[in-house]
Amino acid sequence: MTHSLVCPETVSRVSSVLNRNTRQFGKKHLFDQDEETCWNSDQGPSQWVTLEFPQLIRVSQLQIQFQGGFSSRRGCLEGSQGSQALRKIADFYPEDSNSLQTFPMPAAEVDRLKVTFEDATDFFGRVVIYHLRVLGEKGTNKDPYRDLHYRAKLGEPRPHPRNLNFP
Repeated sequence: MTHSLVCPETVSRVSSVLNRNTRQFGKKHLFDQDEETCWNSDQGPSQWVTLEFPQLIRVSQLQIQFQGGFSSRRGCLEGSQGSQALRKIADFYPEDSNSLQTFPMPAAEVDRLKVTFEDATDFFGRVVIYHLRVLGEKGTNKDPYRDLHYRAKLGEPRPHPRNLNFP
């Protein structure tokens, strides 16, 4: 069964925010399920969103809802595991519409994703997104040290090695 993989522990970043107004147009609005809020990028040749998941995931679909007139003609999904370099998973080609669009993706097990939006329909290169969903399944966390690294980034104390349950 596929479900949304973005959770409160997922760390997200965006290329820009319109007028740096994160309260009104920030990245948090990509995932809040509110029809009245959105992420609005500033102008530029391409815009992007990165996601770091707390464990490995298997991506199967992307769902994106743009504001018509502020969408992208071409997108690219890249992913990686741990500190590996990002590699292309797939290109996708959105329509310039207000509807929720679904893009099937080839199966990839990753813990980092980068969604790049190129060739914006807006003359200035702005992109407006109401919803961004990553669908798939949680993978197995094969590297127990990856979890420790992630917890350290969140500011959690490191457990004593005797208390770790490694497979």
